[in-house]
Amino acid sequence: MQKVIAVCGKGGVGKTALTAMLTRQLKKRADTGRLLVVDADPALGLLYALNVETDKTIGAVRDKVLAAAESGNAGSQAEVANELDYLITSSLLEEDGYSVIAMGRMNAKGCFCSVNDLLKDALEQLVLKFDTIVIDGEAGLEQINRQVVEKINTLILVTDSSYRGVQTVHHIEGLVKNGAVPYCEGVGVVFNRVQGDNRTLEELQALVGLPVLGVIPYDPTLQAFDAQGKSLLDLPDDTTALRCVDDVINKVFE
Repeated sequence: MQKVIAVCGKGGVGKTALTAMLTRQLKKRADTGRLLVVDADPALGLLYALNVETDKTIGAVRDKVLAAAESGNAGSQAEVANELDYLITSSLLEEDGYSVIAMGRMNAKGCFCSVNDLLKDALEQLVLKFDTIVIDGEAGLEQINRQVVEKINTLILVTDSSYRGVQTVHHIEGLVKNGAVPYCEGVGVVFNRVQGDNRTLEELQALVGLPVLGVIPYDPTLQAFDAQGKSLLDLPDDTTALRCVDDVINKVFE
């Protein structure tokens, strides 16, 4: 059964670093199966964290399809339509133990429902080939809802233990309840980069009113890798943060 995990949170709480560590740990597990990692944040931060370079994104494909649709040239439209599956597939990068696809930035503004629907249908066919999907998304959930998948098994809300971080968790929870994600089986919180906070797990859970999947402490090794632009896939096995990420994965897979 396919498992879809989406990671969201306000800027600066380390959601992209968490997604990269999830990728590192998941690709070692036998029960993960075929792993797809989706960078659904237009800033493409996850690609940097994984040390992956590409100029092929779904946003670029969308712009090409849209340009053909607006040209009024039937020949160009037919050519792009025939190439769509190839364009989507060519945006998929095969890495060691996982595949990655970047949504990228959509340059054209406005509502182009027919183009978006066409693109989403083609992307969904690709996504169906994978057993586990991890999505690094925006706090607003727009990319996840409109262009990646409609069904999410676990939505991980990443926060620090600050007041603003917790308020963002409540905001995203409200979006989910109001239908921003049509189908979401469960929502959980990961407290990240926790330092000098002595509250118990029960106290943190009461603070957010949601299941707490894990608490990841501030980790100097992780921060050094991040600051130096090193791939987080190369973190040492004894990194404290990775052990905490394993606990998160175990809860998600349960």
